[in-house]
Amino acid sequence: MAENTTKTGMKRPGGRGARGMAPVEKAKDFKGTLKILIKKYLMQYKFSLFIVIVFAVASTVFSIVGPKILGNATTEIFTGIVSKISGGAGINFNKIANILFTLLALYIISAVFGIIQGLIMTQVAQKLTYKLRNDLAQKLNKLPMNYFDKKTNGEILSIITNDIDTLGMNLNQSITQIITSICTVIGILGMMFSMNVLMTLVSLLILPISVFAVKKIVTKSQKYFAKQQEYLGHVNGNIEETFGGYNIVKVFNGEEKAIKEFKKSNDELYTSAWKSQFLSGLMHPIMNFIGNIGYVAIALLGGYLSIQGKITVGNIQSFIQYNKQFTQPINQIAQVSSMIQAMVAAAERIFGFLDEDEEVIHISDNTSVESLKGNVKFEHVHFGYNSDKIIINDFNANIKEGQKIAIVGPTGAGKTTIVKLLMRFYDLNSGKILIDGHDISKFDRGDIRKLFGMVLQDTWLFNGTIKDNIKYSNLNASDSEVIEAAKAAHVHHFIKTLPNSYNMEINEETSNISQGQKQLLAIARVILADSKILILDEATSSIDTRTEIQIQSAMDELMKGRTSFIIAHRLSTIRNADLILVMNNGDIIEQGTHEELLNKNGFYAELYNSQFEEVEE
Repeated sequence: MAENTTKTGMKRPGGRGARGMAPVEKAKDFKGTLKILIKKYLMQYKFSLFIVIVFAVASTVFSIVGPKILGNATTEIFTGIVSKISGGAGINFNKIANILFTLLALYIISAVFGIIQGLIMTQVAQKLTYKLRNDLAQKLNKLPMNYFDKKTNGEILSIITNDIDTLGMNLNQSITQIITSICTVIGILGMMFSMNVLMTLVSLLILPISVFAVKKIVTKSQKYFAKQQEYLGHVNGNIEETFGGYNIVKVFNGEEKAIKEFKKSNDELYTSAWKSQFLSGLMHPIMNFIGNIGYVAIALLGGYLSIQGKITVGNIQSFIQYNKQFTQPINQIAQVSSMIQAMVAAAERIFGFLDEDEEVIHISDNTSVESLKGNVKFEHVHFGYNSDKIIINDFNANIKEGQKIAIVGPTGAGKTTIVKLLMRFYDLNSGKILIDGHDISKFDRGDIRKLFGMVLQDTWLFNGTIKDNIKYSNLNASDSEVIEAAKAAHVHHFIKTLPNSYNMEINEETSNISQGQKQLLAIARVILADSKILILDEATSSIDTRTEIQIQSAMDELMKGRTSFIIAHRLSTIRNADLILVMNNGDIIEQGTHEELLNKNGFYAELYNSQFEEVEE
C-alpha cells in the first residue's frame, strides 16, 4: 500500500506532521470550485456573513487599539515618576485608572464581538454542512448502479463524512481567521507607522529573514513528511491485513513473518517521522531567535529615539507589543491558506459527486404495473457493463406467467447480470425486455421493482430488530403477517429462541446471527413482499441440507402462480423447474426441462453429471 488509505478507499486518521506542515491536497479547479461554493451556497447566508465580517473587523480594531492605550498608561507612570523626582506632583493615579478602565471596556467589547461573530459563523457552517449532507443523501439514492461499479464504498463514504467535515470545520475557522488576520496586519502596521516610521521599517526588515528561514525548513521537511505519510500507510496496511486475516496467519504459522514485515515498515516510518518532526521542531526556536534579534534592534533604536525626545517610553512599549503580534497574523494567514486549499479540495469532490448523472426514475406517459401477470420476454438483448465489452450477446427467451425458470451455467456466464437487467438496475445496450408485452423502459423504475421479490447470495440486513428487517419489504404488514412469513421460511422457531424474540436487535455487523440464519430472514422478507415475480440468486447457498429440503417445499408453495427466476449452481435443486436456461459466455446455449436437457447429453448434462460424480466420490 503506497498511500495512507484502507482497502475500502477511506483515508486513515492521523499521519499529519506537527504544526500542520504535511502536504496539503490541492483542488484541480481552485477558482471554479471556490466560485461555486460562494455563489451557490455561501450567498444564501450573505446577511449572516455580512454581520460576521462587521463584528470580526470591530473585534479586531478594539483589540489592536489596546496596546496603544496601555502605552499611554506607561507613559503617564514614567512621566509621574520623573516629575516626582524633580519635585513635581508625581503620578496621576486617577488618569491612569481612567486609562485602564477604558482599556478593560475595549477588551470586553472586543471579546463580546468575537463571541457573537464566532456563534454566527458556526451556525452558517453547520447549516451549510447540514444542507450538503441532505443533498448528498438524496443524490445517493438517485445514482445509477454503474456509478457504484466505478467507485468503492470507502470513496463514497469518505465524501459524505470526511469531506463534509473538512468543509464545515475549515469554513468555520478560515473565514473569521482570515478577516481578523488581514485586519490585524493592516491595523498593526497603521499603529506602528503612526508611532514611528523608522522603527516600523526596521521591524519590516526582519520579515524577509523569517520568510527565508521558513522556506528553507519547509522545503527540507516536506519530502520527509511525504515519506512519513507513505510509510504510515505501509504500517496501517500491514496491521489491517494481518489482523483482518489473523486466523489464516495462525493456521499457517505466519506470526514470525508478520512481525518481520511490521518491524521493517515501522523502522522506515520511524526514520522519516524523526527527520520530519525534528525539522518541524526547528521552526519555533529559529523564529523566536530571529524575533528576539528584532526586539533587541527595536529596543536599542527606541531608547536612542526616546533620549532625543522623538518617541515616548509608553510608545516604545506599545511598539514592542505590536512588533511581537505582527508575525502572528502572518503565520495565521499561511495556515488559513492551507485550510482553504483543503476546504476547496473537499468541496470539489462534493460538487463532483452532486454533478453525477442521475438515474431516470420517472418517465412521462409511463405504463401502470397493476394489471401485469408476469409474462417475460427477452428479445435480442445485448449488454455490457462497459460499452466496449459486451457480456450478454443476443439473449432471447420467452417465459410464461407462473413458470419456474432456472438459469444455470459456469461462473461468469452472465446469470446474475440477466436478473439485474430485468429489474432495470442497468439499461440495455440494445434489444428489449418485455413484461406482458410492455417494454420495461416504459415503466417507472420504482414501479417495475414493486413486481419483484429478490433473495441474493449475499444477504443484506440492517442494524435493527428482526421484525423490522423482515418488514422492510412491506412496511404496512402486521405482526401476524411477519410471523406467518417467518414460519414459511422455517425461521420462526429460531427467532423464538432468541432474547426478545422478534424484537432482538441485529448489530451493525450482523455478527450476532449466522450466515444461514441471515439468509432465512432474507427469504422471510421476500415471502412477506408477496411479489408477482421472484428472483432467487443462490437463495439457499448458506443453508444446511436438512433445512434446505424444508425450505424448498415452502419455496415451491410460494412460487405457485408466480413467475420465478432461480439462479443455482447446485443443479439438483432445480430439477423440477418448468424451463432451464443454460448460459455460457453471455448466450443461451441450451434450454428445456431437466429431463430434456439430460437426454440431449450436451453442456447441461456434462455440468450435472460432474456434480453428481463429485457427490458420489
